[in-house]
Order: sequence, then C-alpha cells, then structure tokens
Amino acid sequence: MREEKRNKLLIFYASQTGNALDAAERIGRESERRGCPVVVRPVDDYDARCLPEEDTVIFVVSTTGQGDTPDSMKVFWRFLLQKSLSKQWLEGVRYAVFGLGDSGYQKFNFVAKKLDNRLLDLGATAVVERGLGDDQHPSGYEGALDPWMRSLWRRLHQIDPSFFPQGPDHVIEEMKLIDQPKVHITYHSIDNAASRLSNASDLEGIRMQLETARSMSAGKLSNYNNKAVCFLKMIKNQPLTKSGSGKDVHHFEFEFVSAAIEYEVGDVLEVLPSQDPAAVDTFIQRCNLDPDALITVQHKEMKNYLPDIHKNTTEVPIKLRTFVELTMDVTSASPRRYFFEVMSYFATAEHEKERLQYFASPEGRDDLYKYNQKERRTVLEVLEDFPSVQMPFDWLVQLVPPLKTRAFSISSSPLAHPNQVHLTVSVVSWTTPYKRKRTGLCSAWLAGLDPQQGIYIPAWFQKGSLPRPPPSVPLILIGPGTGCAPFRGFVEERAIQSSSGPAAPIIFFFGCRNEDDFLYRELWLSHSLNDGVFPEAKGGGFYVAFSRKQPQKVYVQHKMLEQSQRIWNLLLSKASIYVAGSATKMPSDVWSTFEEIVSKEGEASRDSAANWLKALQRAGRYHVEAWS
Repeated sequence: MREEKRNKLLIFYASQTGNALDAAERIGRESERRGCPVVVRPVDDYDARCLPEEDTVIFVVSTTGQGDTPDSMKVFWRFLLQKSLSKQWLEGVRYAVFGLGDSGYQKFNFVAKKLDNRLLDLGATAVVERGLGDDQHPSGYEGALDPWMRSLWRRLHQIDPSFFPQGPDHVIEEMKLIDQPKVHITYHSIDNAASRLSNASDLEGIRMQLETARSMSAGKLSNYNNKAVCFLKMIKNQPLTKSGSGKDVHHFEFEFVSAAIEYEVGDVLEVLPSQDPAAVDTFIQRCNLDPDALITVQHKEMKNYLPDIHKNTTEVPIKLRTFVELTMDVTSASPRRYFFEVMSYFATAEHEKERLQYFASPEGRDDLYKYNQKERRTVLEVLEDFPSVQMPFDWLVQLVPPLKTRAFSISSSPLAHPNQVHLTVSVVSWTTPYKRKRTGLCSAWLAGLDPQQGIYIPAWFQKGSLPRPPPSVPLILIGPGTGCAPFRGFVEERAIQSSSGPAAPIIFFFGCRNEDDFLYRELWLSHSLNDGVFPEAKGGGFYVAFSRKQPQKVYVQHKMLEQSQRIWNLLLSKASIYVAGSATKMPSDVWSTFEEIVSKEGEASRDSAANWLKALQRAGRYHVEAWS
C-alpha cells in the first residue's frame, strides 16, 4: 500500500520557448482554484527513477524543430527509453499528457505522442486522452487546453473525489489567491558594492550585471546557468540584398572580445538583444517605478518535497532599470492570458475591469487572441490600453514574458576565420491584421548597429542540429534563403580541407526569389569552378532556383529532380544530406522530393524509398535545421 503523498498533483513541463511553462502554470492554478494542491516543476528538476512512487502526474511538453524533444527533457526521455524498464514499471501510476505544437510542421506534437505511448508501454494508466495544442488554432494552444482541462478535472473527480472536495466545477474566489505572487522584491539602500555593480561600464562590470540580473530570473532563464556568456564586438554589418528586393538580409561579422570560444560549423549562436531604451523608460514611468532603485529578486520557495532551484541566492543588488532591460521583454513579446486576469484585479476603471475579465474568461478567449497574440501587442502597449491598472512590480516581474535570446545558425568556419564568428540574418518584418508594422526585436537591432560604436553583444554558443561532417563524406546541401547560412561555413571549411588533402564533393541547392536576393552569389559561383568544392566533374555542383525570375515558380525541389542521377550517385557514395531553412513546408517538400528520387533511381516503390530515407536518418546521414 502506498504511503500518503504530500501533494495530489505533480505537474512537469518541458519547454523550449516558455509556452509549456505557461500552460503548466495555468493547469496548476486551475487545480488550486478547485482545492487541489499542486507542484509545478521542469522535468529536468526530477529524478526519473522516482516516477513509480508517484500517484498522479501531468506532463506538459512542447515539440521543437522537426519533432525534436526540448533540451530540458532529453535526459528524462533517455531514461524512459531504457530497455531494462519492465512493462509493469509504472503500474499504478496515473498520468495525463498535454502537448504543444504546430500543425504546420510535419511531426505535429511528436514529443507528446511519443511520451504518451511510452508511459502506456511502461504500465501507467492514462487519466484522459492526450491533449494536443496547436499554434494554428484561432486561440493558439489554449483552444485545446481549455476543453482538455475540463475533461481532466471531471475524470480525476470520478477516480477520487478527494482531488476536488467540493466538485470539479467549484472554483475558489480568485482574490484569495491573487495576493500571493511567487516573486519577492527587496529594495536596498546604496552601498559601495551595489554602487559599483549598478554603475559598471567595463566588460567585467557588464558581465556581472548580466549574470546577476538573469540569475534572479533563474526560474525562466535557467539554461544560462551552465553556460558562460561570451561577449562579441561587431566588425562588419553588410547588407546582402538589394533595396526593393522585398527582403532585407545582412551579413554580420563579430570578433571575440574576451578569449575565443571554440565552436564548429553547424553550431548555433544565441544573441541577447537590446531593447529600445526609450521604450524601457516609458514602461518604468507607466508603472510608477524608480529606475535607480536597487533591488534583489527572489522566487518564493514552494512548500513541497522538491528542492527549490529557482530561489535566488545572489545578494548583490542591481538597478531596477537594468533588471527590466536585461530580463523583462516589455517591447516585443505579447503577455499571456494570466497577465490580463491579474490586471483585472488591479483595474480601477469599471469598463477596463469588465473588458479584462472578459478577455480572461473562456468566452473571451478568441477575442483576446485576436487583440493580443495576432497583433503581437507588447506588454507596454497593453498597459497603455488600460491606464487605470497599476500592477505591483512583483506581479510584473512574475508575469512579463522573459527577454529571450534569439538563435542563429553560424555562417562561418573557425578554420577560415580564427577569433571570429559570422551570422546571416534576415530582418524580420510583417504587418498585423490591423495593419500595424512590426519588426523582429533582435534582427532589427543588429541591422541598426554601427560597427564603429563598439557595442558589446552578449551571446552563447550551442550545438545545432547539423553536426560537423568529416572531409571524406560527400555532402548534399539544401538551403533556400537564409538556410544557406550554415552551409557558407561548411563550404569554407571544405575548401581549407581540400587544400591540404583529398576532400569529398559537395552538391548544393540554393533558392531565392531573383538576382536581388541571391545571397553570397560570388562565393558560390567561385566554388563552382574547377578548383572549388562544387565542380560537376567531381560529382558535385551548385544549382540555384529562382522562384520569381521567370513566369513559373522554380523551387529547390525542382532543381533536385533535374539532378536526380547526380544525387543518387552521391547517396550511393555514402553522402550525408543537410537541409536548412524555413520550417513550414520546405523540409517536408524536400523529403518528398528525395523519396521521388530514391524511388526513381533505385527502381523501388515509394514506401520502400521512404523507409530507405528513414534508415538514412537513423544512421545520422539526414539532418534538418529549420526555423519559423
């Protein structure tokens, strides 16, 4: 017989961008409102060996890239896949899975589906059918989350009425919970140490400010705790596209300010963008905050049996303005639904209170999505739309989306450019349904920097999805648009390797609209000559698809079909395939084209061709790095 558990519901989340965390916290709040205590924790904060001892566990997991597991879940998932675990290992454990994904991707909610199947295989019992949130839904993932939660509460109450003593539909008045933010702000008087930190302008001082501020937000930015920040200085900002082309792509070159970091082609650089200082000042004024106040931020310890890794142990205060600037995204990210709910309790104008309560209700969910996410309204814009709301700073720290890094494929080889790293960045811009012009925070900021300014740019190096190939492996590269970025590094490296010994050929399929956005044109064409890495005489080649240069649209897959025999010969020579670029249709279209080529050239059925490619993928010879 199991001993009585201190908590009824254990909620684990695995998040890459923060959506799964938000969904998990929402499930936790809704459970507490019905009288059932919960613990909400990241899955990497748990020893998977203890899973058989739990009663009821809820998993909220996102799917990243092309069906990939979030970084924070990889250790947990590897443990669950062990063959030594029996089919009765989780017998008696109840569970529920909610996934977050995008049906525009080929492997929609793949991680949630795999987790659900594996838990069943290990003997666990599903409380309800898995829920699959979809970014394409008019209300985003909440379109599936709301009905899934209703089913979950009803089913749990049927299983054990003690989950919700007054029934699954009885909700505690929110004001009893609203006065307890999870964040505590301490204000400090000025002392010498704090003064030095708050006014530092040298590199070491900037590093201390950054690490201090972001360690206080460790609950949402914990992936930075194990990686040291690297500071870069921009030395080149070169537009790659012609004005009027409809695209604005820049080539950036950076030098390492401190010691050079070792990286490989195929790696990813994460950059922390700078917010508009005027907008940060406006936010601080709107919220009646003192920008020069010295603060420390602590995440209140939750009363449960898991260690509180989010509690901030940093004692050195930091300026409030610096904390906002480095950790709180007030100028580009849209607030979550709970932000509007909490706002409603601090609204003093009745019409504002009613509108906020409607937005936070199930009936107002779709209208909120149109007002907020579809328009990408920022925290500052929302607060300005509801002037009677004065939210305490501790609530703002808890609810304002964290300022996140932006990841870019590295477009250089360290062999070709020692002490440097290069990026190829498209400046993101779009028009909202209400015709408001928007630009991407990081890409627009980088494009606007003058290398002469000498600004220090904080960055972190990460392993990407494209492993560095040895020189003996032939390569088939498909990279339309800025998907060519990592392959610039591949080509630079292969060129250096071929100068000192034999190197296998490369065939590269690049796509763009027309000559005006033909990125790195001279580089690719120079390597198409006999002494380059693309010569057709050696089995390689460079082929460009112009989608708008002629009446009929031509994409990379059309050029691939034209070179069907050449691709097949390279595949028979143990070539590896690398695909990079837009995540929507391109990766699945390219996969389908490879199926067609393998079927035709290998004289096999389409199903056999698909299985052959899957085997290639399992063998580590088919790699995809895609972004939305």
